[in-house]
Formats: sequence, structure tokens, C-alpha cells
Amino acid sequence: MSDSNFSYLSLTPELQLDALASVGVYPETGLMQLNSYENRVSLFTDENKIRYVVKFYRPQRWSEAQLLEDHHFSLELKAQGCLISEPVSIEHKTLFEFQGYHFALFKSLSARSLEMDNLDHLYEVGISLGKLHRIGSQNSFQSRELLDIKTLLSDPIKQLKESKLVPSFIRETLFAVMDEVEKQTTLLFNKHAFTTIRLHGDVHASNILMDRDTPYLVDFDDCKMGPAIQDIWMLLNGDKSEKQRQLSTILEGYEEEFEFDTAQIKLIEPLRSMRIIHYVNWINKRWTDPAFPLNFPWFNSDQYWKELLQSLLQQIINMQAAPLSMQPDY
Repeated sequence: MSDSNFSYLSLTPELQLDALASVGVYPETGLMQLNSYENRVSLFTDENKIRYVVKFYRPQRWSEAQLLEDHHFSLELKAQGCLISEPVSIEHKTLFEFQGYHFALFKSLSARSLEMDNLDHLYEVGISLGKLHRIGSQNSFQSRELLDIKTLLSDPIKQLKESKLVPSFIRETLFAVMDEVEKQTTLLFNKHAFTTIRLHGDVHASNILMDRDTPYLVDFDDCKMGPAIQDIWMLLNGDKSEKQRQLSTILEGYEEEFEFDTAQIKLIEPLRSMRIIHYVNWINKRWTDPAFPLNFPWFNSDQYWKELLQSLLQQIINMQAAPLSMQPDY
């Protein structure tokens, strides 16, 4: 079964309960499915009143070696004082397999979402990311993917060009613009030599939980090798002055733990461009999974593709403009 046509139809609640029983875990409550399209993630309380999150990984997406490297990185971070949601070890194992599905357990955190406009929270997040990157820089992944143009931009563009889901009325113009985005992104990535380190890879508000004023990082499913700015830029929102204030606050905390290469700020818009196109192709690749047409019905609308074209044209302008500075505008 290929990754492109895989679905979770065989992952019934009964199979999930059998999988948990296979590692000696018995839910006292039902499995409450959490919001996740890539994996299947559920919350439950076991017979010992312990609240767990169980994650069933999408088959064919990551190899066993890649999943184990994700877990080992999380445990390394936890051992060195990072506040994260790490996988639970049962009989010295964190990754389990049942009827073709790999799965892992995590302790559930009683916390609230990050307040994106709270500068005190962003400062604490900066400290957490600095510590994560200091530890991440001490070694390298051997199996996890690299954040590079081929993986996150060139290959997705190629796959979209082969897709029948892209409407015919916009294909020529859209792909010409995507090719220009690839050109501009490549120019900016090649302009400077950037150090790559082990990253969380997907740091956005939903993957940071606040226990009082203390941030916990969750979901290392997309951890990879890449530039440090990848774990920062998605936390910036609002107009240019707001983004500069947020960036300065995060980096003020970050540099308590680890030195930041400010030249990487130039990568923010190229990384945003890569994420936009990679996201489009992610939906394209998963379209045969019944959950995707159900949850992304707009993907088949002409309006969506028109808006995508406009956002990519804006990204070309953004990449040619001056990057954010560390000084606020007055």
C-alpha cells in the first residue's frame, strides 16, 4: 500500500484498544480523538487514573529508524532539562507495533495554549528554544529528513505538476509562479552558509502548551536537521513592527541559552514560501484518505487556487524586500 493512497479505515477503536492491551495499558475511559490529520491521536485515562495520549503513526510516512530517532531526541532533551512531552517507556521501549501500525504513548499535559500576544510567554519560549537548540547542536540526525529545497519545495512542485487536482484554468500561470518562488528561494538559501542543527521542526502555537507561565513543547513528529530560524518564524504574526517586537523578545530569551545567527532572519520568507507549497502538496498527497476531502472541501474550489496564486505572488515580493530587522520601526 503506497503512502499516497493510505487511509486509516482499518484502525478501528477496537484495534486501538487491542494495541494498547498488547503493551499492558488498559483505558478506563473511551478514546477521545484529538485534532490530527497526519497521525491518529487520542486522549484517555487508564485503570490507574493516569491520563495518556496515544499516537498511531501514519504507515509509510516515517521509517522505524526515523521514529526511533525522534524518540531518542525527545528523551535526550528531557534528560538535559527541556520541558517537553516525551514518549513513555514500557519495558525499555518507546515505539510499539501492532498489526502494521507503529504507536507511542505520551503523558497528557494539563496546560493551556500559548498566548501569541503575551511577550512574557514569548520570552520564556525563547529560553526553551535556545536550550533545545543548544542540545540539538551537539549531535546530528542520521535518519530524519533534512530541511532543504529539494525535499520541501522542488519535489512538492514536481508532484503538484503531475496532479489532476490542480484546475486546468490556472495550471500554466500557477506553475510559472511556483517556479519563480523556487528560484527566489534557492537564491536566498545559497547566498549564505547556514549551520544546520537538530530542530523540533514545527514550532507553532498549537505545539506549545503553557503550564502557568512555563512553556512545554509537544509533538516532535516533524523533527529534522535545519537552520535554527525554522523553530522561530512561525511564532511571528501581525504587521512588520509586531513581528520585529516578537522576534526581539524571543531572541532575548533564546540567547540566554544559545547564540543565534541573525543572518538566518533572511530565511523567514523563503521558509514561509516553502511551507505554503509543501502544505498544498501535503493535501494533494493525502486526498485519497477519506478524512481529507471531508475536512478540506475548499481544496476543490476555484477560489482556493486563485487565492493560492495571489499568496505566492506576494511571497515573491516579500522575498525580494528587506528582511525583518532587530530594531523596531519608529
